[in-house]
Amino acid sequence: MKIKDIIKEGRPRERFCSHGPDSLSEAELLAIILRTGTKGENVVNLANRIISEIGLTNLFDCSIEELIKIRGIGRDKAIQILTVFELSKRHSYSKSIPTRVVNAKSVFNVFKDKLKNKSKEYFYIVLTDTKNKIIKTEEISVGILDASIVHPREIFKSAIRASAARIILVHNHPSGDPTPSEEDLSVTRKLIDVGELVGIEVLDHVIIGEDKYWSYVEG
Repeated sequence: MKIKDIIKEGRPRERFCSHGPDSLSEAELLAIILRTGTKGENVVNLANRIISEIGLTNLFDCSIEELIKIRGIGRDKAIQILTVFELSKRHSYSKSIPTRVVNAKSVFNVFKDKLKNKSKEYFYIVLTDTKNKIIKTEEISVGILDASIVHPREIFKSAIRASAARIILVHNHPSGDPTPSEEDLSVTRKLIDVGELVGIEVLDHVIIGEDKYWSYVEG
């Protein structure tokens, strides 16, 4: 049955508008994202098959290349799926940011979901005022942490522009082990020294691992 053969009141989009998203199944919500089905399979049946074969959680963990291998999903549909997931992830992340940094664990709680399952190292800074109230978080670089990609100029330029009094360094270890390397420690000491010169304190460097973290201050 084609989607147009379903009575108008029973179609996912129309039911979304008349009864709200809570009235729809996961497959129907996915069908709205996919928009169209394939030859011989309407969009609701396509969504049901995808969820049945892969599972909703696994679907959002796929890359574009992996999604395209699924029968019925082309590049455009893959982008639509991952775009919705990315927006949802960013929304959850923005709600998780506390107003104030208390300790390294609070920093870990902010970043653990954002950096989960990343295959590369991401370096962030958390900018705070004199009372450790968070002004903003900012991504500085992507790649193996070393002095060549984490330049003090970029870090403290952002802090100065935001009128931050203090910063916290944050990056992840894709291996899941947050134990610092010699390069991690070297970069940390270098940035602490630069911070003292420019009058912006480096409060800590927190390395995010798999369900655990390491703190330069707490050890």
